[in-house]
Amino acid sequence: MTAEKTARAASGWPMLFVTLAAYAASIWGMIQGIIILATAEEAGAPAPVTGPALLAGGIVLLLVAIILNCGFFSLQPGQARVLVLFGNYVGTVHDSGFYWANPFYSRSLGSDGTGASIDVSLEEGTPSLKAAAASKALSTKVSLRARTLNGDRLKVNDKMGNPIEIATVVVWHVADTAKALFDVDNYPSYVAMQTETALRHVASIYAYDHMEDDDASNQSITLRSNIEEVSQSLRDELDRRLAPAGVSVDDARLTHLAYAPEIAQAMLRRQQAEAIIAARKKIVEGAVSMVDMALKELSDGGVVEFDDDRKAVMASNLMVVLCGESEAQPVLNTGSLYQ
Repeated sequence: MTAEKTARAASGWPMLFVTLAAYAASIWGMIQGIIILATAEEAGAPAPVTGPALLAGGIVLLLVAIILNCGFFSLQPGQARVLVLFGNYVGTVHDSGFYWANPFYSRSLGSDGTGASIDVSLEEGTPSLKAAAASKALSTKVSLRARTLNGDRLKVNDKMGNPIEIATVVVWHVADTAKALFDVDNYPSYVAMQTETALRHVASIYAYDHMEDDDASNQSITLRSNIEEVSQSLRDELDRRLAPAGVSVDDARLTHLAYAPEIAQAMLRRQQAEAIIAARKKIVEGAVSMVDMALKELSDGGVVEFDDDRKAVMASNLMVVLCGESEAQPVLNTGSLYQ
């Protein structure tokens, strides 16, 4: 593993004046040499030695100025420059400003495209292959600012084997420039692929929702009910996977979570059934307490004397009225209670 080293670069302002002076001197030398040669040719006299010398010196000085000009670079806040000299890692400049360094430091890291990854995706049941563009050369100037990766929706199986759709957004930044450039082939592509892998792994170790009503099952962590715990687990998994690339994860959150379309209707019916059962349970509990209160009030107040049969009939009638979905239609009894 490559370890990052801090490097220092000279200020670019003194070298800027030196480079400008070299440009000016080279132009002056070439002009003077051309003038001397032209004057000698017009006069028909042999060319003096100073003419070719000034012209050659001006050309050489121009080449030197061009080479010196290649050593200038500037860094904005939140940027770093990795110094690589003929394949050897020298160090990393982190401070912002205008600098001059060895003109032969590499400005990009070449790539032969061998690190291109293949992503297999399914769209409407048709498999398609998508090659990641890893052949583009990486610049030695690395951004240290926070970046956001908005992942695509993935279809995975949760812990219970139910197909679900899940997506995440990850905020990350480069913490070690040497690892990011030298230990992985293409660190942005590496982050994208490892984020998908980590999301699939986290989604597979948790259930989407509680499937049972017992307390032991309801204590387990689920994707829908425990967002903070799942997000922390995803961050830990990403930190572990992205550490070799020198990348640090600032935050990771789920942006989409739903059952896959093929089981969404079945799960919706299950949720509706659970809601109906819970509502019925509340209605029955309330009806029982109201019937008990009514019988006690009537008996204690001496309004009606109830034996066991009358209590059963009264309780049955009240339960029908209180628990029925439609409005009860009263039936008047003009005879005795038992007719």
